[in-house]
Amino acid sequence: MREENQSSTMDFTLLGVTGQKKQEDFFFALFLFIYPVTLIGNMLIIMAILYNTHLHNPMYFLLANLSLVDILLSCVAIPKTLVNHLLGSKTISFGGCLAQMYFMIALGNTDSYILAAMAIDRAVAISRPLHYTTIMSPRSCVLLVVGSWVVGNANSLPHTLLTARLSFCGNKAVANFYCDITPLLQLSCSDIHFNVKMMYLGAGIFSVPLLCILISYVRVAFTVLQVPSNKGIRKAFSTCGSHLTVVALYYGTVMGMYFRPLSSYSLKDAVITVMYMTITPMLNPFIYSLRNQDMKTALVKLFHHRLSLEKRHKR
Repeated sequence: MREENQSSTMDFTLLGVTGQKKQEDFFFALFLFIYPVTLIGNMLIIMAILYNTHLHNPMYFLLANLSLVDILLSCVAIPKTLVNHLLGSKTISFGGCLAQMYFMIALGNTDSYILAAMAIDRAVAISRPLHYTTIMSPRSCVLLVVGSWVVGNANSLPHTLLTARLSFCGNKAVANFYCDITPLLQLSCSDIHFNVKMMYLGAGIFSVPLLCILISYVRVAFTVLQVPSNKGIRKAFSTCGSHLTVVALYYGTVMGMYFRPLSSYSLKDAVITVMYMTITPMLNPFIYSLRNQDMKTALVKLFHHRLSLEKRHKR
């Protein structure tokens, strides 16, 4: 009980991305640019989908939810990092540290399952177009999204509860710009054997959506290869290209960070998390809007709608 009380009242020190003053100034400026761009970009995607009835279909419903997750994910660490830099502080409370870890894991898992749902949607649209509206019904889409949130939070909760029970006796310097499970386990003076087992179990659960994505695109490739016309092949790959780009960015950084031994983690690996936590959520709206003519049209209509409302108010 005494150890738990000590843990609940102590503060951790966030070392940042590199721990070097000049480099931290650079990342502060980078985050100061990334954060509003991420919020605005993803909000525009959501608003464009809401206001344009032509985009009220499963593909864009899932995209809107992906944008929502990206907004929340960017809010987990960046605001605290910016505030700490401005105040000249590096501290975070034990409760705040656990909260960051919980939401990072929960939102990261939710993101991966929504990406899997989007892959399933594309696979059904290409391989079974006549049954698309039946399989990807509104009820099915809602269940996919709700299931993504439930699994994401269910996977995060055990890690957070187990970490909350650990003792931290000496060094409390977290080798990252936010509280992540890997550097926290390295700092603990408790037995982390069970925590590590749960972490690898979580990595296995995290691999399930990737497996779904791979199976979906194998099905897509098999269907496309049976299409005799080059036009059909180009159309199929154009609808999947944006999603594949996002998947490659997302899983490339996540696997580089978490799919390896705990002992190999160090502060230099925090640079990888910058891509996962900040760059990828910022790039997603650009990837989907620049490669998607329907989204471009919807965004133009949204801007025109906004301008017309402003003109009416001025009159």
